[in-house]
Amino acid sequence: MGVPVILTPQSQHDLEEIVRFIARDNPNQAVKFGDALIDKALSLDTFPQRGRMVPELQLDSVREIIHGSYRIIYESLHDPDAVFVLRFWHAARGVPQIEPQ
Repeated sequence: MGVPVILTPQSQHDLEEIVRFIARDNPNQAVKFGDALIDKALSLDTFPQRGRMVPELQLDSVREIIHGSYRIIYESLHDPDAVFVLRFWHAARGVPQIEPQ
């Protein structure tokens, strides 16, 4: 068991919108893709620093990993150790508003 990974309300909202959008064409694929995004985010528990710094912020604590065309933007904190998933963001949507914890 590693570092706790917490989905913020904003990231949960993002995820709901993504799944709802995909479900208009393919409900089964929407659920699978939503689950894959969550699994990728939860995988940060073992090595939270593996993502690159988010270029828009240039803060060492705010990083991102990529899943397909989506950015999983998160903040890695150390007192206590925790990872907060801040956004699930499609790259074609431009620059996301990011509010670190």
